[in-house]
Amino acid sequence: MNALVIEDKAYIRKGLINLLHSVSAEIHVIGECGSVKEAVIVANACNPELVFLDINLSDGTGFDFLDQTEHLDFKVIFITAYEEFALKALKIGAVDYLMKPVDPEELQIALKKVQSKSSVQQKEQINRTKKVWYQDDSTLVLSLSDSFQVIDLSELLYCESDKGYTTFHLSNGKKHMASKPIKSYEEQLEKAHFTRPHQSFMVNLKFIDKYDKSGTIYLKNGKQIPVSFRKKDAFLTTFLEFNRH
Repeated sequence: MNALVIEDKAYIRKGLINLLHSVSAEIHVIGECGSVKEAVIVANACNPELVFLDINLSDGTGFDFLDQTEHLDFKVIFITAYEEFALKALKIGAVDYLMKPVDPEELQIALKKVQSKSSVQQKEQINRTKKVWYQDDSTLVLSLSDSFQVIDLSELLYCESDKGYTTFHLSNGKKHMASKPIKSYEEQLEKAHFTRPHQSFMVNLKFIDKYDKSGTIYLKNGKQIPVSFRKKDAFLTTFLEFNRH
């Protein structure tokens, strides 16, 4: 595979290139760059099959580079220092990455993994990673017991809180339980047109079929959500305002 190394520190670039020469005869480094601007020019010129991509570059991020080279078809192995947010984004996306300084054994494992994936599969993983990196308001990332789950808020019907846990109910019938109270998600959900008609529920306004004046919300899938007396006026104001548009 023809590879491009994008890393703003020259000594790390050189070290990785030397390491690649020693661990794999199948990888041919055809270029190296230290900035987003330079990397876009080189990638368009040499059309690499594999890119080793540092997340934080001198004039932007690795995601800036990916945004500007979407028309090209290559696979990516990210390179990162120990940065908590960067690692969270990479892990949620399930993309292949290497920690600095790069370990030879981990490099070999990453090469095998990336070669076994299709470009389409990897693009999907990178898109998930980008959403977390950019903190896309259209998605919510849940920390579950065994994984990170990305929730598309346009597909979230409602969430229900019980004893410090919150269950997220999706329009496709799936549900995910997170070990945080509903209050932890309230601010972001309100921005995405959710309302809290009851202490235990947040509801996606676009999935409400009707409101019964006796104090019950009916969702389009038939689910009934109670409206508490204390929150009734605030709910009605939000509900009617949303449906005027």
